[in-house]
Amino acid sequence: MSSALAAVPVVVKPKNAGGCTDAPVLKERGQREVFCGLTGIIWLHRKIQDAFFLVVGSRTCAHLIQSAAGVMIFAEPRFGTAIIDERDLAGMSDANDELDRVVAQLLARRPDIKLLFLVGSCPSEVIKLDLSRAAQRLAGVHSPKVRVLNYSGSGIETTFTQGEDACLASLVPTLPATTEKSLMVVGSLADVVEDQFRRLFTAIGIDDVQFLPPRRAHLLPKVGPNTKYLLAQPFLADTARALEARGATRLEAPFPLGVEGTTAWFEAAAREWNVSVETLDAAISPARTRATQALARLKPQLEGKRIFFFPDSQLEIPLARFLHRELGMELLEVGTPFLHRQHLASELALLPEGTQLSEGQHVENQLDRCRAAAPDLVVCGLGLANPLEAEGMTTKWAIELVFTPIQGYDQAADLAGLFARPLHRRTLLAA
Repeated sequence: MSSALAAVPVVVKPKNAGGCTDAPVLKERGQREVFCGLTGIIWLHRKIQDAFFLVVGSRTCAHLIQSAAGVMIFAEPRFGTAIIDERDLAGMSDANDELDRVVAQLLARRPDIKLLFLVGSCPSEVIKLDLSRAAQRLAGVHSPKVRVLNYSGSGIETTFTQGEDACLASLVPTLPATTEKSLMVVGSLADVVEDQFRRLFTAIGIDDVQFLPPRRAHLLPKVGPNTKYLLAQPFLADTARALEARGATRLEAPFPLGVEGTTAWFEAAAREWNVSVETLDAAISPARTRATQALARLKPQLEGKRIFFFPDSQLEIPLARFLHRELGMELLEVGTPFLHRQHLASELALLPEGTQLSEGQHVENQLDRCRAAAPDLVVCGLGLANPLEAEGMTTKWAIELVFTPIQGYDQAADLAGLFARPLHRRTLLAA
């Protein structure tokens, strides 16, 4: 958790109209409750199966990712920490020499590693350790067998999902070039979701589909002026800029959460590839029908319930759209750490007019508004969940929505269930 001086909220009114496109946004700056970007390693190390994430940080960094990942003591995960200790801080040892030694030991022990990320932390940034130069130096020693990259997972002025954004942005300069037209899906997805999406794209008639990040380091997608990309996650602003700098074009669409969002997401690709409405409908209709029926069974548990979102993961606006439009929940406030208007344009247009939006965080002010609103369900970080539960509120951990496969048709009911279960638990406890 980091804190800043309290500031007077600023209301920003954009010009465009439609849904919540023209809604005022409460901009807040103050005390924050966030995880750091190192948390992204927890899902990234499972996704890229021959990559290793070496955090250059303190013992606190090591404890964070070890406890968050829930790795058993006899497991050998694809992440670790090069500890910055008192000798490094006192200048009694050369931090770069120590890092070279640790990397050499790691690669000798783990010859399966093909991609090594040096991940910066708050401590490494405080002592001004240049991991960019270290990555270049180590790449010269260990390439071509191992590619070495770096990115910052620091928790200073960021939210935890930005760790994935920084990681993927560091990969973009290494992507092979191409001039052929292809579709790239950008954002870390569970393998089962990636497989489902690939099957649907094939059924639609789009065969050349690539995913970033890939499952293996040698399967990096190609990028160029004819690359079209769909964002699978709303927190990848730096990655999107890096792709566009290499000529790629983003396809405007809501995010693939729920039936409506997933359908519109596939429609965006189908339009770009001139796929007929009939072909698209035939491809997605079975999965869409299953998802619609599954949501119908859960809707009575959520319809009419009032929900309050604290800013945490940047998933808040797409989730709010899904919960309101498909499950009938009432949105009291939708807070998000950063509101990227360009990437969220389609989502904002689908929110109900008058939705209270907030950007940034001032925990005390938001807690006051939350208590006054008395919501049925609060979506917030772990640091707020237990205190709010003690006050009698029902909460949903925001971070679980990042760890859990929630994208696509087959996961729509699972996503709804994540919100229904806390309410059901509260009902049972009150009985």
